[in-house]
Amino acid sequence: MKILDDLFLALNFDATVKDIRQGVFHTGVLTRNCGLAATLPRDALQQEPPMVKEPGFLMDKTPQELAQLAYSQSILEAAIGMATINSLLEVDETSCIELNAAELIIEKGKGKRIAVVGHFPFIPRVRKYSKDVWVIEKNPKEGDFGEAEADNLIPQADVVAITGTALTNHTMEHLLELRHSRAYVILLGDTAPLSPILFDYGVDALSGTKVVDSDLAFQCVSQGANFRQIRGVKRLTMMK
Repeated sequence: MKILDDLFLALNFDATVKDIRQGVFHTGVLTRNCGLAATLPRDALQQEPPMVKEPGFLMDKTPQELAQLAYSQSILEAAIGMATINSLLEVDETSCIELNAAELIIEKGKGKRIAVVGHFPFIPRVRKYSKDVWVIEKNPKEGDFGEAEADNLIPQADVVAITGTALTNHTMEHLLELRHSRAYVILLGDTAPLSPILFDYGVDALSGTKVVDSDLAFQCVSQGANFRQIRGVKRLTMMK
C-alpha cells in the first residue's frame, strides 16, 4: 500500500477530531477540514461483523489513529480512514479547476477506448463520444464487466478512469500497474485525494471534492445523500 504510505507521510496531524459521520452512501470526518469518502454499503455487508470495531468511541482517537484505519480490511473502517486523510489535506485550489470528471473523460476519450472502474451515472453520456466504454465493476450491472476482467481490459484502454474507492478496498496500485504507458488516467469521486502525490503513480488528473460548508455536507451525509445530492462542496479537478 505504497500510495497510502506516501499520503500518510505527507499529512500534518496537528489537528483535532471534531465530528465523524457514516451515512449509507458516504462518510465524513471533520478535523482541520472536512473530508469525505464513499461508504460502499454493498461491499461492507459482505464482510463479517463487527464492521466497525469501536463505534461510539472513534472520537477519542487522534487524527493519526483515524487515518490509519485506511489500511483496515473492513470497508467501513477504511472509508473512515480515507475521509480522515482527505480532511487533513490542504488542497491548493490555485492548482485546480472546477471541472466535472465526466467532461474530462469525454474530452480525453473522444473516439477512443475508455475503461471505467466503477459504475457511474455519466456512463451513457460518455458512450456517445467514445469508440468503446468498458465498465469494470465489483457489483456489475447489465453491460458491465466483472472485476476479474480488469487485467484484460485496462491495458487496452486509451483512457482509464478509476474510482477513488480503489484506495478504500486496496486495489488501486494493481489497477494502475495494468494501464498502458500512453493511457490518460483519471482518479475520481469524493474518496479521491486531491494530492499531487498520486501523480507519482501514473495518475494524470484527480477529480475530487472539497467541502466548503461542513455543516451542510454533514447533514446530507447523515440523511442518506448520494454523491450528486451532497451540498456544500466544490467539485475540483487537479491535473498533472
